[in-house]
Amino acid sequence: MRTGVLILPEKRWAESAPTWRTMDELGYDSLWTYDHLSWRDLQDGPWFSTFPVLAAAAGVTRTATLGTLVTSPNFRHPVGAAKDAIALDDISGGRFVLGIGTGSVGAGDSNVLAQETLSRRERTERFEEFVHLTDRLLRDPVTTYTGTHFSAYESRMIPGCVQRPRLPMAIAATGPRGLALAARHGQAWVTTGPTDWARGFTPEECLEAVAAQVVALREACERAGRDAAELDRIFVVTDPAGDFLSSPDAYLKMAERYAQAGITHLVLHAPREEGVYAADPESLHRIAAEALPVAREM
Repeated sequence: MRTGVLILPEKRWAESAPTWRTMDELGYDSLWTYDHLSWRDLQDGPWFSTFPVLAAAAGVTRTATLGTLVTSPNFRHPVGAAKDAIALDDISGGRFVLGIGTGSVGAGDSNVLAQETLSRRERTERFEEFVHLTDRLLRDPVTTYTGTHFSAYESRMIPGCVQRPRLPMAIAATGPRGLALAARHGQAWVTTGPTDWARGFTPEECLEAVAAQVVALREACERAGRDAAELDRIFVVTDPAGDFLSSPDAYLKMAERYAQAGITHLVLHAPREEGVYAADPESLHRIAAEALPVAREM
């Protein structure tokens, strides 16, 4: 079991840099941030652009994988996203993972480019096209493509990715069509657990939902003729999952249960002072010291 940390891009870099550096030095396997223009209840507060933040993070870290959780078509075009991703792959020395998702309607920026709200089917179709085109852009020096939602004409991606044949993509998905995309294009799969959080879930129900999603992913991989073991299976820990941060022992107990469910990578939110994801700021230090070596053996 690998362990990552998600750091919100809400602080000026002079204040945020020590957190990225420290999490890397503590030995966390991966460091991530959200790719939004603004986000939910924090939409009227500070929020910085994801790719420049990750480029700066690459300069103060040495070993952790860096990535987006997740880039989406809500306000990104595959050409720009791929070009930025290639640059980050180079700046980080081949430590970048591009997380991609459909784009949440309620995240805060789904209508920033147009007031129209797409249906679930339209968002899924746009997502499929985004993934297909991004895959091509990251592999090929020059790409021409015409689709329903995106087009590219002689789009040059030279010199290409440091990681070959291209940098990894982590596909966030829970439905059949999204899981099929993960099976076909992903080097990793991402879930945040139950899709309808508003209903309210116990930690046990959250675990059951994730386990069912893992089974569905394996079935999608079988249909695609692929071994699901090839994919890193990432669970971004959310409130319904329970308290992972209360102690190293609590983290290990939860990590063991999710490992048994088929998850290979847990991502914890860096504690904030107040509001969403508020927690003891020292919790990740204790987990790193006492739990990470044990978790890696799961």
